[in-house]
Amino acid sequence: VKTYEGLCKVIKETLGEKVEKCILSKRVVDSPCVLVTGEYGWSANMERIMKAQALRDSSMGAYMSSKKTMEINPTHPIVVSLREKAEANKSDKTVKDLIWLLYDTSLLTSGFSLEEPVVFANRIHRLIQLGLQIDDDGADGDDVDLDDLPDLEGDDDEDEDDDAMERVD
Repeated sequence: VKTYEGLCKVIKETLGEKVEKCILSKRVVDSPCVLVTGEYGWSANMERIMKAQALRDSSMGAYMSSKKTMEINPTHPIVVSLREKAEANKSDKTVKDLIWLLYDTSLLTSGFSLEEPVVFANRIHRLIQLGLQIDDDGADGDDVDLDDLPDLEGDDDEDEDDDAMERVD
């Protein structure tokens, strides 16, 4: 239990206000983590219904979103590996990215809706690139090609051609 205390702290720091707390769970068996709401908090379905209400005001957002608790499965291989990576380097961008990915997927599996689906899709795309071993710099290959281009010369000649065309008109 003490070995996962650091991971729970990193998860809470990374997710900030998105989760109220992060705890170990004995209830979770198959998935690495789930999001649960408090006993008196709004369920995922109630939150979705209230977001769809036409006559709601902007102040509803503060109390509308339920306080979520992230329960992690200490026996799941993903969580075990994430704990090892987090212990090695807490400020690693990959660890934070994986925590956000776990949060977003647990939002979906727990019945909530994603606040930023584009960001989630970008994380999935980066994960696919990593799985296919596609170099991220390879997609931006334009930078390498620009160095190979010869310098532009004769800019003055083009200005003279433009002047000649204007004289004809």
